Amino acid sequence: MENFVVSARKYRPQGFKSVVGQGHITETLEHAIREDKIPQAMLFCGPRGVGKTTCARIVAKMINERDGTTSQDGFAFNIIELDAASNNSVEDMRRLIDQVRYPPQVGKYKVYIIDEVHMLSTAAFNAFLKTLEEPPAYAKFILATTEKHKILPTILSRCQIFDFKRIDSKDIQLYLKEIAEKEKVSYEDNALFIIAQKSDGGLRDALSMFDRMVTFTEGNLTAAKCAEVLNVLDVEKYIEITDFIISKSLSELLLSLDDIIRRGFDAQHFIAGLGGHFRDLMLAQNEKTLFLLSFSDSTREKLQAQAKHFSPSEIVNALEICNDADIHYKNSKNPRLVVELGLMQLLSLSVVKKKST
Repeated sequence: MENFVVSARKYRPQGFKSVVGQGHITETLEHAIREDKIPQAMLFCGPRGVGKTTCARIVAKMINERDGTTSQDGFAFNIIELDAASNNSVEDMRRLIDQVRYPPQVGKYKVYIIDEVHMLSTAAFNAFLKTLEEPPAYAKFILATTEKHKILPTILSRCQIFDFKRIDSKDIQLYLKEIAEKEKVSYEDNALFIIAQKSDGGLRDALSMFDRMVTFTEGNLTAAKCAEVLNVLDVEKYIEITDFIISKSLSELLLSLDDIIRRGFDAQHFIAGLGGHFRDLMLAQNEKTLFLLSFSDSTREKLQAQAKHFSPSEIVNALEICNDADIHYKNSKNPRLVVELGLMQLLSLSVVKKKST
């Protein structure tokens, strides 16, 4: 039986062109490599799963290949990776400093990638300080962290800092679509959108969820299954809720809320999501902003049809109602009542009647 390789490893970018959503970083690094202006120390910081370690490995490979040198092992001996979470003592840092003294056997540079560098002890940081500031010409350091604020200012001042951002949901969705087609997985656009939204800007998390959903659905990703397994409320549910608001069906609205809470969803997340839905309705009212909606064509048509029932000012009022309920939720002694009151206020919006044709 062939060993299964998770998508995050199987499709790890091997070049800057394959890195998703970090163009401002990859372009700068490409220019630096091309012009031979690589700093001796770089700090890659940002949320988890957005490409920090991947970019560090690409840099390490590219600066050694630049002079035309080839290596069968891909310069593996020139790239030393250290996990600072489990190697955070002064002794660990001294061993690293001892390694720096030896030049590379193949290629031009030795690159030291230190992951989760904020986990180093203060003493370890101090031991590392001088080497980081004045390393040998062949040594380059790439530090990676999710918590830049925990790193000593003396370390920050000696590094060129690259801030990685959360990846846009649309970019994640497009990337998942490419992988699904390569893996011959059947999918619905809304299913990939749900995974992208749930990942919160982390591509590695999105790929992990994608693998799990492919296994669960046996290669047939549907929005309903993704929403059920990932425990998210999909757009269809919010469309249904908004239909009850349009028809002024208070009983159906409260019963739907009760069903959502019984299924284990947080009422605050629901009201915040409903606010996001009204934001989508505002975008759906204008053809120029319709492209900002990362849904399937059929869902966009539903949103456009639903948006016709509200004037722009009514949607703004709906957004304010949802936002106020979200803000006051945690401070209330009866948080569920806050959400129910918000839904009642939404019912009071004057619904624009369709003109008869």
